[in-house]
Amino acid sequence: MNPQVSIIMGSLSDMPVMEEAARFLEQMEIPFEINALSAHRTPDKVADFARNASKRGVRVIIAGAGGAAHLPGVIAAYADVPVIGVPVKSSNSLAGLDSILSILQMPSGIPVATMALDGARNAAIFAAGILALGNEELAGRMKSFRSSLTRKVEEANESIKKIQYRFKI
Repeated sequence: MNPQVSIIMGSLSDMPVMEEAARFLEQMEIPFEINALSAHRTPDKVADFARNASKRGVRVIIAGAGGAAHLPGVIAAYADVPVIGVPVKSSNSLAGLDSILSILQMPSGIPVATMALDGARNAAIFAAGILALGNEELAGRMKSFRSSLTRKVEEANESIKKIQYRFKI
């Protein structure tokens, strides 16, 4: 079985954020791989990975990086599949703002879909949505997932109704 999604991070320190993407892909039964690559320390490996990702069955790449966060953009420059960028708040970042801007402000022609700071779970949900366009079974799982979100809000409202305040109407 080949991975449909590749989760890439700049270093192992990004794993606590990026594993949220892995958990969601696991929940949706989507084959994935997860690796560390550095746009600065292993640029040749990044280029090779990106150029060959689709040949290995990868249909979407989720790339997370902190600091200057060049990894998603460099991958997008070489890959022929969609790239979803996850800015990561790291020990050397400016509260994550540098990561956000590095991923968000890509030049025209080299797009990266950018998630919120530390938004790896949303990146996986977005990747699953892309894959579901051509997969009815996955589309059904995604529909069930979205329904579960609706139920959680409805359950929250039932709990809120039970809370008493003197002036609550």
